[in-house]
Amino acid sequence: MWPPNDPQEEDRRRDELRLLSLAINETDRAVLVLDEHRRIVYTNRAFTVMFGYTRDEVLGKRPTEFLAGEHTDLATLQRIREKAWNKNAFNDETLFYRKDGREIWTSAHVNHVLDEKGNVQNLIVVFADMTETKQIQRLQRVVLEAVASNSSLREVADLLCRQVEAIAPEVVSSMILVDSEKRLRPLAGPSLPSSYSGAVNGLPIGKDAGSCGTAAYSGEPVCVADIETDWRWAPYKSLVLPYGLRACWSSPIKMRDGRVAGTFTFFFREKRGPSPLHKELVSACLHLCVLAIERDEAKRQIEQLSLYDSLTGLPNRTSLYGITNELLREIDEDEIAFFALDIDRFKDVNSTLGHSAGERILVETAARLKKLSQPSGIVCRTVGDSFVLVVPRCNASRASAMADKILRVLKEPIDTMDMRLSISASIGITLADDDSIPAQALIEQAMTALHQAKLAGRASYHFYHPEMNKLAQDRLLLGAALRNAISQGSLELYYQPQFRLKTLEFIGVEALLRWKDPELGNISPEQFIPLAEEIGQIEFIGCWSLREACRQLSIWRDQGIIVPAVSVNLSPSHFRSRNLPAFVSDLLEEYHMPATHLTIEITEGVMMDSHPESLEAVSQLHDIGVGLSIDDFGTGFSSLARLTRLPITELKLDRSFMRNFETDPGAQAVATAVIRIGQSLGMTVVAEGVETEAQAKLLTSLGCDAVQGYLYGRPMPSRDLEKWIATAVTS
Repeated sequence: MWPPNDPQEEDRRRDELRLLSLAINETDRAVLVLDEHRRIVYTNRAFTVMFGYTRDEVLGKRPTEFLAGEHTDLATLQRIREKAWNKNAFNDETLFYRKDGREIWTSAHVNHVLDEKGNVQNLIVVFADMTETKQIQRLQRVVLEAVASNSSLREVADLLCRQVEAIAPEVVSSMILVDSEKRLRPLAGPSLPSSYSGAVNGLPIGKDAGSCGTAAYSGEPVCVADIETDWRWAPYKSLVLPYGLRACWSSPIKMRDGRVAGTFTFFFREKRGPSPLHKELVSACLHLCVLAIERDEAKRQIEQLSLYDSLTGLPNRTSLYGITNELLREIDEDEIAFFALDIDRFKDVNSTLGHSAGERILVETAARLKKLSQPSGIVCRTVGDSFVLVVPRCNASRASAMADKILRVLKEPIDTMDMRLSISASIGITLADDDSIPAQALIEQAMTALHQAKLAGRASYHFYHPEMNKLAQDRLLLGAALRNAISQGSLELYYQPQFRLKTLEFIGVEALLRWKDPELGNISPEQFIPLAEEIGQIEFIGCWSLREACRQLSIWRDQGIIVPAVSVNLSPSHFRSRNLPAFVSDLLEEYHMPATHLTIEITEGVMMDSHPESLEAVSQLHDIGVGLSIDDFGTGFSSLARLTRLPITELKLDRSFMRNFETDPGAQAVATAVIRIGQSLGMTVVAEGVETEAQAKLLTSLGCDAVQGYLYGRPMPSRDLEKWIATAVTS
């Protein structure tokens, strides 16, 4: 026993009270002490942090008087009040409100303190913040409802990402699937730049494939706290760093069978790792991803059984007519081509090598046809060795090119039964330019043409309309020659100089594509450019032209030959590719070339294209710093309103206006209008096809900025341009 008023005992009690006060004030749980009337007599610091009220503001009040709000459940509130007047401890979860009006979910634990007579003297109330837990529960409920309501997997993934970002605004989330070829396929990322998703699409997973590709490859989470310095991000960091994304945490989505179906990823705008909240969110999201993917796969399996061929996975006859009739209803001005195809002498394969070999050939044929028909074509297996291809936007010449390609691809050997077999096929083709003929009749026409192809000796194709055969034959030779020129690297860029009109200062060159065939001679771009579009080679040619022009400009720079800038023409199809801005950016970096030294010439068709991907590509190219020029301005149907909204830096007055320019008032009026439009919008105006001093003088009087044409220099190969610069520019 310590004597009364013993100093040591007093010190011990004071120390105990200090430690108790420290424990109460330093906890993250809000603590209230109520008196016997259930009014507040004490609050700790965490109470102020959690609810926003100071101690003086709440002393003497009952908690429910100021914590309850609009959405607080009244039944729960009444239950708490009743329990508070009992003597038993209890827990309850309640929605309360902070002083600033924000909702806060709490778990309240209440203990009664009794006096010597057993009466309630005080109540100790301890609040824990459950807001994040409740937000995660709500996220799970909302996403599960979307899964149950048959929303598509993409819609569910987009909803999941948006819900996560609402809970944790510091996070940019995405969901990526892994396809059967172990390649990444972005599914959702509403806050990610579209250029990132486009660049990532199709990338193989691997040990150094960023966070997502590495996590999918290893089956383990990958946390990169600093994208800029992490070796796994070295090839891809330029895709996200410009958008302020500094760190990335990617977790594999593991299905019940152990396979990795994709990744769920958090990007951060600062160099960091995940917080406890982030870890809880991802844990919940991964489970939801598994459920959504399983539901999607189950739906696909059911569809597969009813509408698809079980052997090849292609649409069957049941779904063929519905798909094609829908295409016919949507037909615009473009034609749709129907191809009916049979494997030649397929019965001989079954009878000599057995049905297993026959099935192997059917599966491989289906795979090749499917690949050929992408991105917009449809392939169906109707019966036995018969297939039907439906290809939108395919006229007679493109159909001929497609049939030629099919025959060539199907001839490639197939490995089966320890041997390699080469097969051939016969094809019938018919075209539809409206919906007046139903799909079934069109397919029958293609089958009739197929029969004629077989009669002609197999391994060939035949159009349903006999007069179309000559057109196909006429294009066949030139198309084959063009393919050969592309594969042999026979195309060449010529360069035509451009000058500032008033001072005759050399300001750059336009790169122009040229083709000289050893047998056919010089082929005009007016001939082979449309053909390249029809046979699907125009994007390759455009990318080659861009790279070759940048490479040549780099060589000239290294040699001390001053060529200030280069312009390159691209077709409208390039601007439908999400990869174009990234491709251009990579070229500039590869050749250490300032963006201002490159101008991309586009047609008025691109300017009028309202497709989101085209507009996004134009905008991103402008952001890179590349100049954008409208080629042949004044010859189409440009919208001046659209011209003011696009980041165009240059207008090119078409060469057609230079014909009789000195004497034609109409041509002069158009030229004047184009120059005034360009000047008013702050654009450079370049006149093409200037051939006489009189034209140049008139253009000068109209205020035209720049010119190119035979008067100043013809298009010439790079070696001739170098000689020309050494003489003409110097003089």
